[in-house]
Amino acid sequence: MTRHRHRPLALALLLVAVTALAAPVPASAAGLPYQDPSLPVATRVADLLSRMTLDEKIGQMTQAERGSVTAADLTTYRLGSILSGGGSAPSPNTASSWADMYDGFQQAALATPLGIPMIYGVDAVHGHNNVYGATIFPHNIGLGATRDPALVQQIGQAVAEEITGTGIDWDFAPCLCVARNDRWGRTYESFGETPDLPSSLSTLVTGLQGSSLGGPTSVLATAKHYVGDGGTTGGDDQGNTQLSEADLRAIHLPPFQAAVQRGVGAVMISYSSWNGLKLHGHQYLITTVLKGELGFSGFVVSDWNGIDQIDGSSGFTAAEVSTAINAGIDMVMVPTAWKNFISTLRAEVQNGHVPLSRIDDANRRILTKKFELGLFERPYTDRSWTATVGNAAHRALARQAVRQSQVLLKNNAGVLPLARDNNKIFVAGKNADNIGNQSGGWTISWQGSSGNITPGTTILEGIRAAVGPTTTVTYNQRGIGINDTYRAAIAVVGETPYAEGQGDRTGSMSLDREDLRTISTLRKAGVPVIVVLVSGRPLDIAAELPGWDALLAAWLPGTEGDGVADVLFGGYAPTGKLPMTWMDSVSQQPINAGDGQVPLFPQGYGLTY
Repeated sequence: MTRHRHRPLALALLLVAVTALAAPVPASAAGLPYQDPSLPVATRVADLLSRMTLDEKIGQMTQAERGSVTAADLTTYRLGSILSGGGSAPSPNTASSWADMYDGFQQAALATPLGIPMIYGVDAVHGHNNVYGATIFPHNIGLGATRDPALVQQIGQAVAEEITGTGIDWDFAPCLCVARNDRWGRTYESFGETPDLPSSLSTLVTGLQGSSLGGPTSVLATAKHYVGDGGTTGGDDQGNTQLSEADLRAIHLPPFQAAVQRGVGAVMISYSSWNGLKLHGHQYLITTVLKGELGFSGFVVSDWNGIDQIDGSSGFTAAEVSTAINAGIDMVMVPTAWKNFISTLRAEVQNGHVPLSRIDDANRRILTKKFELGLFERPYTDRSWTATVGNAAHRALARQAVRQSQVLLKNNAGVLPLARDNNKIFVAGKNADNIGNQSGGWTISWQGSSGNITPGTTILEGIRAAVGPTTTVTYNQRGIGINDTYRAAIAVVGETPYAEGQGDRTGSMSLDREDLRTISTLRKAGVPVIVVLVSGRPLDIAAELPGWDALLAAWLPGTEGDGVADVLFGGYAPTGKLPMTWMDSVSQQPINAGDGQVPLFPQGYGLTY
């Protein structure tokens, strides 16, 4: 997903949301076979499909952004889906406000002659991250360091509960990319640089969906971005992956195969190209390989305006629409230009460029998932789950994930763990006391932002809570005030938030001047310096590392910074292992396991106490 903007909630929506309790199924359609939950799903789908007009079928294939539709539009245009782009939230941004918004839209969808419920999608990529107060888990690169499929499945279940409590039924996660160049701004969305890690951690799919769709907190999962988005030349977001088919299959395809075997409900297509051909128009990879060879039976969704990139110029054309649908895309994410899409696709069907059989296949796939999810029987928010958003149990699970994701890369003379009692510690660095920085991109807004953006525990707060009453903790962001009476200094430094595009790094990947100055100030005091690196990828630190006594890679831990302190003070010994190869210098990018280059630290490296 990309280029998401916040838009105000339509007033009309607020009005219908208030009355959205249990709208009856339209009387005109009561008692039809597709409304009978005792019948097999395939029978219900066939019956419903036989009653649908072309306009109703095209509506099911259309996904619009919430800021560009009214509730009335859902009824008029028979829209099948709505999404929230990154940072696109109702006001106020609370769990119950989301549930009211969802129910208002759903009531409008059910007011159509056939009463087909809509499905609502969000990017809940490390927790229900668009919602203020939700539990923010470590980004995937940190989960990759845990190498713990059972933990990742538990996280999926917790996220599904929080999503369910807001009414939403579809998550654009997990990202199963295999990030091969750390310059890429989405590196933190990858579980690891080799296919074994994303494949084994596809357990997130099972956590989100449950053992089968239709459970009380089942949320449709999405394997993305199919396929090869982590392999682009230069780590260029939405760029070109230049690989043989054998290498594409060996490196980038296995995680999708694993997700399909887990019954993933949706697959999102990548913006990127394979050997110069845009994936959004790639019939061989979508229909022949994914749907045919891998046996994917769910539905394929485009990325945000992805069909508009097929011909490389702005504004989608009839040729782009027919190319994408014929390639095998079932639902098209057209955030704002959805009316234009509907009329264009209708014309392309009527003039014979898109066969009706392809339209029916797309609808069969979409409707199957709606029936399997139980949307026809339980279309509205189950508010018994609303209180789980950001609850203590989920935050405890996130803290555990933070602990397990910490990778200890250096520990001279056993400076770690630090003593909890009778100690004097100085803490500095721009990421020490900043929830926004430690959460990274895709947190409350698309690119993320610094500061106190959502409730949680900063790393500094975690440190202060971890020590006993006889220990002094002093904090100054720039390190001012440190002297040789301190027993140790902790510098919490690294990156500030970004998401794709803005996160691509074409030049230096070193610490910024502010971080280097802070560490230098601490070192001048002559006390041991422990660097805690908050980042979405390995950084270029080899030149500085000899001056540091310890280095802990904390990745982007999310809202539960006390998990970092748990490791610093020895409450838990570090167990994390690098999911990526750590470069010795930026000139080595791309650097990956088995490529013959000598890294600073190899993939799989990690010390313990």
